[in-house]
Amino acid sequence: MAASTTVLDGGWGWAIVVASFMAQLLSYGSPQSVGVLYPEWLHAFQEGKGMTAWVGSLVAGVGLIASPVCSACVDNFGARPVTFFSGIMVAGGLMLSAFAPNVQFLIFSYGIVVGLGCGLVYAATLTITCQYFDKRRGLALGIVTTGTSVGAFIYATAQNELIVLYGLDGCLLIIGAVALNLMACAGFMRPLNMPGYYLKQKAALERNTGEQLLEKPALNGLKITTGSTASTPEKTVKELLITTDAKDLANQTEKNKGSFLAGLAIIKIIKKKQQAYTKYIHSMYEILQDQAMVAFCIAIFLFSLGAFPPVLFIEDVAQSEGLVEEVSVIPLVSIGAIATCVGKLVLGILVDIRWMNSIYLYAFTMFAGGVALFFIPITKSYVGLQILSAILGFFSGNWSLTSYITTKIVGLDRLTQAHGILMFFGGFGIMLGPPVVGWFFDWTQSYDMAFYFSGGCVVLGAFLLFLLTFPCLSRKHPEIDRPDVHYTSNCDKVASVACI
Repeated sequence: MAASTTVLDGGWGWAIVVASFMAQLLSYGSPQSVGVLYPEWLHAFQEGKGMTAWVGSLVAGVGLIASPVCSACVDNFGARPVTFFSGIMVAGGLMLSAFAPNVQFLIFSYGIVVGLGCGLVYAATLTITCQYFDKRRGLALGIVTTGTSVGAFIYATAQNELIVLYGLDGCLLIIGAVALNLMACAGFMRPLNMPGYYLKQKAALERNTGEQLLEKPALNGLKITTGSTASTPEKTVKELLITTDAKDLANQTEKNKGSFLAGLAIIKIIKKKQQAYTKYIHSMYEILQDQAMVAFCIAIFLFSLGAFPPVLFIEDVAQSEGLVEEVSVIPLVSIGAIATCVGKLVLGILVDIRWMNSIYLYAFTMFAGGVALFFIPITKSYVGLQILSAILGFFSGNWSLTSYITTKIVGLDRLTQAHGILMFFGGFGIMLGPPVVGWFFDWTQSYDMAFYFSGGCVVLGAFLLFLLTFPCLSRKHPEIDRPDVHYTSNCDKVASVACI
């Protein structure tokens, strides 16, 4: 299970790309096309646009805000079990939403439960893809992240048809059942390195086994019958891995039974756990000392705050302005999604060019997307909205660059931690954006001021990212390649977070 350069950029890595692509498609298909469901929820529950917008903002934002926790889960347990568990969360949340009696219940079932499941999928798929690719990492990440866009394109049209045929409740039940296929995608995610949980338990087992060999009590533990030619272990290695921590605690308390030293032994074990968490927090603090990383976090926040609302509101904008009486055969959400898919692939290819500065490329896409947002309020035709949806969707494909840029800034060894911090800022912006736009409409009965505000946020983020990473103003050049860490033995990788 040790990683080496010989297994990167090919082989089973492409199976990982396909599985990760399908995982993002199945998990993010409905949340990315939530703009189709939004008018239906407005009609069904008769709540304000601001309140109803919390459903769409939370499903996209909660998973990203929880990215540090999701990344820690991937570090400790690996991408395969995390993806498997996320399939249960996403499918369960979608099916539960079919029985929602009000918007508040929908905020929990669709916004929080499905959102957390998507966050786990996102962290797992990007992390394992970065581990399997080096020189072609940009292309691989571009392909994987197009899964969300292809899913949005398919689900936007499919959900329209399912609502007509089976109603809103039947639609949610069906797409929830389809999401169960996430558990099948998890089976392909073979880890290159042992997850932190296994490493920690293996080290504890080896320590425990070494003590047993010195004290010669191993025969009792394995229960070998005298005179027999074969031994029959009572417990398998897997069981020993799971119970090692409990044994350590029991041994410590048994040795000091009847004295206050037993309590001290327990406190010592607890302190070891706390030290692991302290190291993890200190590592996150060190990451945020990098000026380029701080600039990228601010840019992600402002971009998410301004660029995500069109995904949720663009269909309602067309209907409110009287540009279309009902959702068209190919919704605006689908047009934006397929443009995002193209953008992710194109930007993923561009960023692999040796002389291309990935941070400045990201800043340019932010600026262009912000300008497109300024044109939405002054567009008075449905064709114009289709063109702007395509432009904004294409430049929103810069999400495929986030993991690539993060790796460039902090290195592969700190990718999961740094990416978790970055997605926290992105999720916070996504969570605030749609309610703010909805409140603007509730106050002014128009989307004009809301989209001017959104465009201003995105353009401001682009300028800040460019200025703070400019060589003359930054403390460290943003494009310095730090050596990626490859593990040659199981003990080389140290878990960054203690097992919970």
